[in-house]
Amino acid sequence: MKNIKPYLLKQDTRFMELLCPAKLNLFLHVTEKRLDGYHNLISLMCLISLYDKISITFDTCETKMVCNYPGVPEDHTNLAWKAAELFLRKADIRENFEIVIEKKIPAGAGLGGGSSNAGSVLMAFNSYYGNIFSSSKLMDMGLSLGADVPFFIFQKPAIATGIGEKLEACKGIEHFYVVLIAFDFIVSTANVYKNLKLGLTKCKNIIKSSSFKEQGFNLEQHLCNDLEMVTASDYPDINAAKKALLDHDARGVLMSGSGPSVFGLFPDLYQAEKAVKSLSKNERWTLYLADLII
Repeated sequence: MKNIKPYLLKQDTRFMELLCPAKLNLFLHVTEKRLDGYHNLISLMCLISLYDKISITFDTCETKMVCNYPGVPEDHTNLAWKAAELFLRKADIRENFEIVIEKKIPAGAGLGGGSSNAGSVLMAFNSYYGNIFSSSKLMDMGLSLGADVPFFIFQKPAIATGIGEKLEACKGIEHFYVVLIAFDFIVSTANVYKNLKLGLTKCKNIIKSSSFKEQGFNLEQHLCNDLEMVTASDYPDINAAKKALLDHDARGVLMSGSGPSVFGLFPDLYQAEKAVKSLSKNERWTLYLADLII
């Protein structure tokens, strides 16, 4: 695989500024629990045009991180910081850095913001230091940080299997505008998986009867998420948001990842903008308008 560059905005001798896109799970079927505690799955993931912005200064006097989003760590526990340290260790480079994150992707929302930050940092450091590592090696490094990180280095709509690390490009996805609803609460991914009853998952029959791998993604057939039932049972806002999006002419609605964010897919920009304007009146919901990056 050739080296893939990050979504670069600006670069000079010691500075890079880049965008980190969010992701949606258009399909998520959990197949089994593994002996190591992780779960195997089949998922169709796609990037969307909702971005965090990261600024990196290289070879600084001290290592530092700043983030504008309340509650996001500004130290070595942040995935972006971990990614930078991992790269430098693997490359045997001893330098300090400064990372500034301007978050627009809501944290803990099932949209992969932290994983996107980590993947983007790995690509940025690799580009800055002359593409020391191949993209496949960067993806291996990313997997040690989190199951979703390799996807943000892959940078294409993908069918993910295993724990999410085995990626195969998925072509033929139709373009849609995305109306995203985020809430003022977060969910624990670990708890969602813990409470998942594998025998009751509903996406298994869909993937058996009509595979998007062979036939292409069909919105009416394939939009499904096994984790939604678990999260929605604890948070009524999820089903309320889905209904509201359908009432505003979304072609399909779903929760992304382990949630709690809910998205609606619209073929028409006017209808999407109209939905955002109307649903923004709910003060407990935060609305975003984006589109699928295909």
